[in-house]
Amino acid sequence: MDFKMPGKVYTAAMSPVATTHMLIATGSADVQVRLCDIASGAFTHTLSGHRDGVMSLEWSASSEWILMSGGCDGAIRFWDIRRAGCFRVLDQSRSQLGRRPPLLERTTEKACSLSPITIDHMDSLGPSPSTRSYSTNKKTGKAKHLATMRKSQNPAHGQMQQRLHPGLSSSQNRATAHYGAVTGLRTTKDGMYLLSSGSDSRLRLWDIDSGCNTLVNYEAMRLQTGKPLQLGVTDDPSVVFMPCMESIKAYNLWSGTNFRTFRGHYELVNCCYYSTQDQELYTGSNDRQILVWSPSTPAFTEMEDDDKRHGLSAVDEDNWSD
Repeated sequence: MDFKMPGKVYTAAMSPVATTHMLIATGSADVQVRLCDIASGAFTHTLSGHRDGVMSLEWSASSEWILMSGGCDGAIRFWDIRRAGCFRVLDQSRSQLGRRPPLLERTTEKACSLSPITIDHMDSLGPSPSTRSYSTNKKTGKAKHLATMRKSQNPAHGQMQQRLHPGLSSSQNRATAHYGAVTGLRTTKDGMYLLSSGSDSRLRLWDIDSGCNTLVNYEAMRLQTGKPLQLGVTDDPSVVFMPCMESIKAYNLWSGTNFRTFRGHYELVNCCYYSTQDQELYTGSNDRQILVWSPSTPAFTEMEDDDKRHGLSAVDEDNWSD
């Protein structure tokens, strides 16, 4: 089976939770995201919105219909493949500080903050929208009722205006998640957070529910700029593995602290994958090597000095040779 793409292919992704479709999302130097159906061998969807090539793609971990794309235009867009147009564009200036409380805790806090409405308070709330049109005299009441019906039927008025996708409005359509190309996307296993890397050498953590930047400050890193990167995340989630030039850095997901650096490759590292079942990290590089890092590897058990160790240059040192 052969799918002919209009430009250089950067990335391809399949949904890990899909049960009703067999679609492969593809991103290329072309500005459009294309979905390929394995069963029919044809393109089924074309998602338009990016203004430059699409370098990274990630399916939702909780819904088989939601796809996230990162473009060379610095934008991260959310798509529901059952509908036209993207429904969210992430904005790095829209933020919330820190980790979101668990669902149970937030529900309890909200319930405690609500005060019961007594009969004495009901008069101050005013009539409900369904009864407000009939609370006046017969003549004016009929006119208001007709006006309300016209608003609901006219897409330029009333509630229909609020149903438009936020990503389609001109102000949010130009929002960017990075100052440069979005080179990598990875959702946490619980589907609550999204990690993104960019050619601006930044790693950002997004709250998927609110679409906000959590402002986690990941310690200084240097990332490749011209190719997509594959990030690795533990199931907790508590650790993210990030390819940083010839090494792989391990960061605490919530504090942004870099507590491990894995060295062993001799050229640029492009991808990493963490296996929960085997408790191993797999990394691939331009040196044509795939390295397997296990808990018995010194890098997993010892703290490293990134600048100097035993009088040797950190660039020339590795963790697997004697």
